[in-house]
Amino acid sequence: MNPRIEELWTRTVAEIIDEKHLRKQLDSGRKLRVKLGIDPTSPNLHIGRAVVLWKLRQFQELGHQVVFIVGDFTGLVGDTSDKDSERPMMSLAEVKSNMKTYAEQAFKILDRKKTEIHYNSEWLAKLGFVEIAKMASLFGLHEFESREIVAKRLKAGKRVSFHEMMYPLMQGYDSVAIKADVELGGTDQRFNLLAGRIIQPTYGQEPQDIVMMNLLEGTDGRKMSSSWGNVINLTDEPNDMFGKTMTINDKLIVKYFEYATRLPMGEIEKYVKELKAGVNPSHIKKRLARELVTMYHGKKAADAAQKEFEKVFSKKEKPTSMPQMKVKSQNIVDLLVETKMAPSKSEARRLVQQKAVKYNDEVIDEWDTMIDLRDGAVLQSGKRKFIKLKK
Repeated sequence: MNPRIEELWTRTVAEIIDEKHLRKQLDSGRKLRVKLGIDPTSPNLHIGRAVVLWKLRQFQELGHQVVFIVGDFTGLVGDTSDKDSERPMMSLAEVKSNMKTYAEQAFKILDRKKTEIHYNSEWLAKLGFVEIAKMASLFGLHEFESREIVAKRLKAGKRVSFHEMMYPLMQGYDSVAIKADVELGGTDQRFNLLAGRIIQPTYGQEPQDIVMMNLLEGTDGRKMSSSWGNVINLTDEPNDMFGKTMTINDKLIVKYFEYATRLPMGEIEKYVKELKAGVNPSHIKKRLARELVTMYHGKKAADAAQKEFEKVFSKKEKPTSMPQMKVKSQNIVDLLVETKMAPSKSEARRLVQQKAVKYNDEVIDEWDTMIDLRDGAVLQSGKRKFIKLKK
């Protein structure tokens, strides 16, 4: 098999349906329509999302037509495939705000000139009850209830709303609308991906093949989630991207190399051997951080980011430049949220509890601490987040 196809087939891949059929399609030389949809549930794409985008890029480099769908309509409804509680429907204003730069972020990875892009409101907003009922008749309630996360919620007596059952129909119809031959997604999307295969024959189309990727954990080892702040965003500035990478759990170093970079597996294996031989993990993480910053910002930015990191962390100096922010909050928890150093009050309390917060170099270890705001004072969260405050 072509080495490029072999890597497409194996790297980061958890499951392929229908494997035999997809191999035949790839060997035939036919130009396939390969689909990926992402809902704008937050303003930024992170490197966990990028795992699937890079897989889409691989198909693109092999000459296939990639179709990137921004789920502006499905985003309103919300997918709860990976949620242990109901996800409230988003407002149109929230979706519009979140998706402003989605395409531009995706084009950090995809070839803009060779990418077909759609917003699924183009077709989903026009569907009537007849079409919805036709698709809904293809699924039984027991199939929806058998999904692990849904079964878990039902067993716990948690609410499962009707709109959650509609989501797989909408994602499946996306495949009909763009005539997908292949759809990509994470393992948490299995039911939704299969919905496309079930719905397409009703509209006279061959069922799409599916390529599912394993999920990449967040920097702290938990599920990667913007609400938890354990993500590395494609839009992060070089210094921030470098610093975040240096915080990842040591056990994830090799996985980040495999999933988040494009380095050949042979080169990654060298790092595996070095780690087994006892090389300090922080040295290997610096190479990972340089690689990620280079991918999204270029080598010059990576050089500067490493120098800045070593200045702040090795020499214990403050950053060369710090963002300035006018603030009002005096309670430390509120201040951390206002400055976006913590995504939520619970995360802010966790940082304080861990003694990871400093104000003018003094550790803050009480949640109810009131800050005496001063112009030019420095608020620090963890080892890499600094903000100069203005009243």
